[in-house]
Amino acid sequence: MQIIIPMAGKGKRMRPHTLTTAKPLIPVGGKPIVQRLVEDITKVCGQKVEEIAFVIGPDFGADVEKKLIQVAESQGAKGTIHYQKEALGTAHAIMCAKDAIKGKTVVAFADTLFKADFIMDTNQEGVIWVQKIEDPRQFGVVKLNSNNDITDFIEKPQEFVSDLAIIGIYYFKDGDNLKKELQYLLDNKIMEKGEYQLTNALENMKQKGLKFKPGQVTEWLDCGNKDATVYTNQRVLEFDKNKTELKGKNIKNTNSVIIEPCYIGDDVQLMNCIIGPHVSIGSNTKIENSILKNSIIQTDTKIKNAIVANSMIGIGAEVTGKQIDLSISDYTQIIV
Repeated sequence: MQIIIPMAGKGKRMRPHTLTTAKPLIPVGGKPIVQRLVEDITKVCGQKVEEIAFVIGPDFGADVEKKLIQVAESQGAKGTIHYQKEALGTAHAIMCAKDAIKGKTVVAFADTLFKADFIMDTNQEGVIWVQKIEDPRQFGVVKLNSNNDITDFIEKPQEFVSDLAIIGIYYFKDGDNLKKELQYLLDNKIMEKGEYQLTNALENMKQKGLKFKPGQVTEWLDCGNKDATVYTNQRVLEFDKNKTELKGKNIKNTNSVIIEPCYIGDDVQLMNCIIGPHVSIGSNTKIENSILKNSIIQTDTKIKNAIVANSMIGIGAEVTGKQIDLSISDYTQIIV
C-alpha cells in the first residue's frame, strides 16, 4: 500500500500561524495534523503501508522534511519527499509524487481529519470517502445509484444535487492506472480555472468502466481555519481522553485545576490556573494566574493574568492581560 499526502498549499486561511509553521504540522491534541491523518489512514487500511509520499512546497525547509520522514517511519513505512513548485491543482500535486503512485494507493489531502469504524475494502476498484453535510455548496459531492456506485462528481453545486461531500481521501486499487489518467490531463492541458483537477481524472476513469464506491466516515473534521481547528482540537481530545499520552513529562502544577480532557506537553509549568476543558498546551510553556479553555497553545509560550478561550496561540508567544479571543502567531507579545 502506498499513501500520497499532497500538502504544498500555503494555508492562507490559517494565517498568521502558517507564516512560520506548515499548516499540516500545526498540532491538535498534541500531535501535528498530518501525523494524525497518517495514523488514521494506516489504521483503516488494514494492511502494511510500504511508502508515504509527502508533496510539499520547495521552501518548507529541512526541519519539516525531517519531521515528515519521522511520521512515516513511526508507521513502519518509508517516507519520501516530493516538491510542487507551482499551485496547479490537485491532479498536478499528486503527480509530483508520480514515482510513488503504484499498486494499491491512497491519496489524502492534509487539511482534514476523520474518524471511521471500518477497515477499507481494498478489493474495490476505487473508494472515495464522503460525509453527509448540511450545506454542500462549498464542496465537491457525489451521487449514487441503487447499487451504491458513484455515478456523478459535482464540484460546488449551487443547487442541491447531493449532500455527500468528498472529504479529500481516495483509494485506488491500481495506482498505475491513476497515474496514466493524471498524466493524460497534464499532456493534453485539460484544466479548469487554470488548474489540473483530480475530479476530471476520476470522471474519465468512471467513463471507462471503473467503479467507485463511497467510503463513509463517522466524523469529518476540518482544519482549514482557526475556528475549525480549535473545534477539531476539542473533538480529538474527546476521542483521546482516556489515553495516557495526553500528559507529558516533568509537568509542574502549583495550585492549579485541570478540567479534562486536556493535552499538556513536557516541561509545562502551571501556577494558580484553571485549565480546560479542551485545551492543548505545547512543551516548555508557562501559564500563571490564568483561565484557559477550548484553545490550542503551542510550545515555549508564556501566559500570565489572562482569560483565554476559543483561541490559538503560536510558538514563543507571550500574553499578559484580560479576557480575549485570540489567533496570534509565533513570537508575538500581547499586553492588555
